[in-house]
Amino acid sequence: MKTMPWGCLLAAALAAGVAGAQNYPNKPIRLIAPSSAGGPVDVIARILSPAWSEALGQQIVIDNRAGAAGQIGAEMVAKALPDGYTILLGFSGPLVIVPQINVSTPYDTLKDFAPVALAAAAPYVLLVHPNVAAKSVKELVALAKAQPGKLNFSSGGTGVGIHMAGELFNLTAGVKITHVPYKGAGPGMTALLAGEVDMMFNGLSAALPQVRAGRLRALAVGSEKRSALMPDLPTIAENGYQFNAAGWYGPLAPKNTPRAITTKLRDSLLQALKLPQVKDRLTEIAVEVIGSTPEEFTALMRQELATWGRVVEAAGLKGKQIN
Repeated sequence: MKTMPWGCLLAAALAAGVAGAQNYPNKPIRLIAPSSAGGPVDVIARILSPAWSEALGQQIVIDNRAGAAGQIGAEMVAKALPDGYTILLGFSGPLVIVPQINVSTPYDTLKDFAPVALAAAAPYVLLVHPNVAAKSVKELVALAKAQPGKLNFSSGGTGVGIHMAGELFNLTAGVKITHVPYKGAGPGMTALLAGEVDMMFNGLSAALPQVRAGRLRALAVGSEKRSALMPDLPTIAENGYQFNAAGWYGPLAPKNTPRAITTKLRDSLLQALKLPQVKDRLTEIAVEVIGSTPEEFTALMRQELATWGRVVEAAGLKGKQIN
């Protein structure tokens, strides 16, 4: 039996890929949310998926894969078939933070994924317990410098975004506030409310009810601009510190996914993001719609890999166990 020349095999494979992209999608798509149910990633996935499914013409099924600060879910997508039927709702933890801490991360963020679009972003807010004698960022820094090592901050675990925001604050403000990891942002917030810790970075949506009730004090937001939900609250940068940390979320496909497929995913996602019911629900939880190009998403991840690499080195986190 004659074997087909290599050139013919390649042409046949390319033709099959083009045909597959043209028919895409013809079955349900699995959206890996690398977090537990009820967390920010899961909530955003459930807000996006109905409208995105309708725009795409095929059901998007959410599959929660928590563990290792999102690394477990990210690895699943990195090793999945590049056919557009398994995609990741990525965020900073598994994509730009974990690879800096875990020297054996089983994927390369910039090489093993095909970014679709940065869908949304959410500011972190710097919170302190009312017993802390600081009503501004500068007062908190002065207090921390006067009592080095005495203040502490909670987070949802080593390597998560709100932990790294605290380490970035240490680095940029020149202070040493001790990290106390908890098993999730919820327990970390409970500890702050009880006065077990002094401060915490958390998502604005989780913080708002506690701040409005007077149970916590908000000192600043960590994003580059103020939040429309708390327009009187300054940014940390406005206080004179080089600081920009926010949660962000966007889908990625495995590497080598045909561009026609990632383009179809992006176009349908942008269509969903423009719908009032999607924008309104995201705004309610303090999440801002973005809708970037794949290139812009890649540029963000490249920039944040460099930023968090410096923070991890300064905090001595390289090789630490990921929760």
